[in-house]
Amino acid sequence: MYRTLYVFVWVMAWLPLNFLYLFSNICYYLIYYLFKYRKKVVRENIRLAFPEKSLTERMEIEKKFYRFFCDVFIETISLMHISKKEMRQRMQFVNVSEVIEQYEKGKSCMLMTAHYGNWEWCSTVSIWLPEGKPLYGIYKQLSVTSFDHLMCVLRMRFTGKVVEQNELTRKMLQLRTQKQLAMFGMISDQTPLPNNSHLWVDFLHQDTITIVGTEVLAKKFDYPVYYAKLTRLRRGYYTCEFIPIALSPKETEDGMITSTYMSMLEQTINDNPAYWLWTHKRWKYNRGISQVPQY
Repeated sequence: MYRTLYVFVWVMAWLPLNFLYLFSNICYYLIYYLFKYRKKVVRENIRLAFPEKSLTERMEIEKKFYRFFCDVFIETISLMHISKKEMRQRMQFVNVSEVIEQYEKGKSCMLMTAHYGNWEWCSTVSIWLPEGKPLYGIYKQLSVTSFDHLMCVLRMRFTGKVVEQNELTRKMLQLRTQKQLAMFGMISDQTPLPNNSHLWVDFLHQDTITIVGTEVLAKKFDYPVYYAKLTRLRRGYYTCEFIPIALSPKETEDGMITSTYMSMLEQTINDNPAYWLWTHKRWKYNRGISQVPQY
């Protein structure tokens, strides 16, 4: 299964990205009109997030999202062969020097980002980083092993690293012991289980349960935390800006880092809502079901 999947992606990725977008257009019509992939979930999420918008406005967001969703799939495939030169043009990190300054102070960094824009292309920040100080992308192992392996290959295309979330603390301790610096990229908009450590925030007009793992680790190691804000300029072109959340995490109150990040993400989504991943049930838990204290 893995070999078949790998060969398919390997062959597809040789096609120019502009040509692959034609395939994305076809996928949009199949997924949206024929298969109606998670359309009920997407529609309900958008309705809850934007109660002030008209049905016409919400439908416009919905269709634009599905078009973009297909583009992200195509763009991720392109990581197999796309050159560094082209990637530098398409995915620009406008102030990566601010993070490198933390390296010069002897500190690793934590990045908080979301399933917004092309989050998979964020792994290419390693192109811009000093040699030997890469990005470690933190991920949750997928249930389909072949797909999980392929995604790891794509994410490490430009010398980035990946760490399964359950191994993260051990890896951070190991790197600190070896006096090695790195950047740790965390997708921080997932929904945690209610019996895990969490924080409740007001997010997109909803009472929302959020993960706090990044904040806990940042305070433990006292690593500066940045919000990696993605902006889609046009089809196939993005910028990423690193916005400081907490440069001295140990000095912050519990919950401040997580709530600040969620507020920043909310503003990003409000500015361009079609580029967030709406296909998952975002608000499936109520505050009253929590069995453990909040963070």
